Amino acid sequence: MVRVRSGVVSITGDFRENNEDNAVADPKQRFFLVADGMGGQAAGEKASSLAVELIPQKLTQALQFDGDAPDRVTDAIDRAVEFANSEIMALGQVDPAYNQMGTTVAILVNDGEMLFVGGVGDSRVYRLSGGKFEQLTTDHSLTQALRDAGTISEEEARNHRYKNVLYRYLGTKDGGRGADCKPVKPVAGDRFLLCSDGVTDGCEPAKISELLAAASDPQQAAESVVKAAQDGGSRDNITCLVVFVDE
Repeated sequence: MVRVRSGVVSITGDFRENNEDNAVADPKQRFFLVADGMGGQAAGEKASSLAVELIPQKLTQALQFDGDAPDRVTDAIDRAVEFANSEIMALGQVDPAYNQMGTTVAILVNDGEMLFVGGVGDSRVYRLSGGKFEQLTTDHSLTQALRDAGTISEEEARNHRYKNVLYRYLGTKDGGRGADCKPVKPVAGDRFLLCSDGVTDGCEPAKISELLAAASDPQQAAESVVKAAQDGGSRDNITCLVVFVDE
């Protein structure tokens, strides 16, 4: 098992009445998830809580977390996401209170020698390694699709009217298409950050990188990033989960 430490903070923020985000850091440090629910009232909270409950449930059934074949890990993650997606859709169909609820999810799995990252929606996984800070997941948003097509620039995407419009998330048919997982070879000193879009709504990537680098432990890092996003005027719930690789 790759030796890691983690810290997590999730707050309602200054502009919302309830926190629709959820996060889980496995006590055994095998998996980490951040989910950002949507649907209004309690529906978003329900969707995100189902994601962080059901995905780990399926992962622990399918994996040994001690060097499973990479294909087996990515398949297990995709199946776990597919299962959570189907359960969220089913509840939305039988209970009017949860009609059209959905959630994003960002995932990091520690499978012994490798880490696996993936996501659905616009919750993200970042990595700070050797001074380089990069986003490892791709947003399933209309602005990202426009950027990929070369229609708009990165600068235009930041304040685009479709910035928060997702074409893929859990709770829809396309949500069951997996998490676009990729294996990452961890290096001692690496710092990973999983976050809801409330973080990036109030804090630029350069600032996040700076705070990650300066922190002495992951909980301190998570707290400082969330505070910076809140101070920066984030208008959403703010959730940040930080993982430090020790060896």
